[in-house]
Amino acid sequence: MSKIKTRQFDIANYLTNDEDMAEYLRQVIEDNDPAELAGALGAIARARGMAQLAQDTGLSRESLYKGLSGDRAPSSETLFKVMRALGFKLTVEVAHS
Repeated sequence: MSKIKTRQFDIANYLTNDEDMAEYLRQVIEDNDPAELAGALGAIARARGMAQLAQDTGLSRESLYKGLSGDRAPSSETLFKVMRALGFKLTVEVAHS
């Protein structure tokens, strides 16, 4: 029996424009999970180019890969730097129960 080789799914391969990236972030934010948000920002950063993000934020690529892995929630300072550098902003609205 032969083995089939597959690659792990990476959403970054499917985030091809700003609208898709923004919609992905909106969906993730609704889950209220800071680590998941970090992972989503990491996927967007990989789709756009981590080296450019490192330059735009002043953070090292290594720290960005670690902080945006989705394994943990990075500091709010890092999240805001990354979101700003990626061209996104947070907006607030009243949540209806």
